[in-house]
Amino acid sequence: MFEPRRLLRLSAAALGLAMSAPAASRAAAPALYDVSYLWHVDRAAAVARRDAVAKILGPSAAKNLRVVWADGACGVVYRRGVDRSRAAKLAASHTRLLKRRHLGKAWIVGARDWTEISPGPAAERAVAAAKPVQKRRAARAARPSRIAPAELETARSAEQRRLEGLVAAHVRLLRREGRLSADERTAWSVYDFTTGQTLVEINTDLELQAASLIKPLLALAYMSRVSEGKLVYDAQSRAELERMIQHSDNAAADWAMRRLGGPAAVQALLRRRYGALLTGVEIKEYIPADGRTYRNKASARDYSRFLLALWRDELPGSEEIKRLMALPKRDRIKTGAPLPDDVQVYSKTGSTSRLCGDIGVLRVKAPDGHEYAYALVGIIEKRRRARHYFRWLRSRGNVIREISGMVYRGIGALHGFAQAD
Repeated sequence: MFEPRRLLRLSAAALGLAMSAPAASRAAAPALYDVSYLWHVDRAAAVARRDAVAKILGPSAAKNLRVVWADGACGVVYRRGVDRSRAAKLAASHTRLLKRRHLGKAWIVGARDWTEISPGPAAERAVAAAKPVQKRRAARAARPSRIAPAELETARSAEQRRLEGLVAAHVRLLRREGRLSADERTAWSVYDFTTGQTLVEINTDLELQAASLIKPLLALAYMSRVSEGKLVYDAQSRAELERMIQHSDNAAADWAMRRLGGPAAVQALLRRRYGALLTGVEIKEYIPADGRTYRNKASARDYSRFLLALWRDELPGSEEIKRLMALPKRDRIKTGAPLPDDVQVYSKTGSTSRLCGDIGVLRVKAPDGHEYAYALVGIIEKRRRARHYFRWLRSRGNVIREISGMVYRGIGALHGFAQAD
């Protein structure tokens, strides 16, 4: 979605009241949750995971497993509709079973009226075999309506429209005030792991300069080769990847690329293993010592999908990459942003004289003890080089911090731990 041409004519007070509504209504209608096992852009991958999970969990669970479409991805969902505590216990139990077979983990996701996708013959056979005595009934129950690919768009939630509207309106305000210039374009993405919803999508498909935002993807490429037995993750490689992520060391990034065979080899690896996930990523050059890298590209959607798969431990070396991204450093989504000190952040910044960005996952611990995590991507790209680099970078970094604070308050209002704007 592109930034709207018309400024939203809703007052901040009215939007604040609207976003507070879910929290206020929760006392009357407690939130319900399902359990999820995978979100992927590839339908075949979701169907395969559903079949594998069905075999492990057994017949009683198999009949309630569904392949669904939501927020631009295919998912595997166990429809339960229970309170958070019961859903969390079930997810933990399933995670123990799945990890024994190296199938990742289960997590809770907000229950909703899912749009089901026909899972195909293999999945239908798995469900039909769940109860041989009632084979026909099980097959009918598991067979959702067939939906054409062009119809796989679900209506965005009211929460998404409100928060996205706030972000878009703020960007328009910044343009009117001259804090964003005419030759600058922005991209924003917010994904709420608790509800499983994409709350903000603005210019997410634009292929923008990557700068150092590409470095977590280099770590993914390196860990992929380690998982294939082609590279070893030893003390030296650990130190190099730490410098690359924590200190944004360009020499360390080039060291990793050389070990992987160069930019073209990295691109080929990512395309081969993660082509459906990272559709817009282009690795074309090493990062020079002066940081003037303009040819590597990716979209906000690429980063958002990466963070989603990373957080759900679906990528090789997920835990180590998260550790690297959590190492203490300055960023633009937590450092200096109006967020509580105890918010944890897993992030990577990117900076050139034409780009200012940050990607990351923020984990909030609410007063009730529950944790809420969400992914945030914010990128500002300039057509021409900034004349006063450090002044421009500081100014655009503050824009991202403002949006980050707005997102925190918006998600906090949805879950009852903060007030909306």
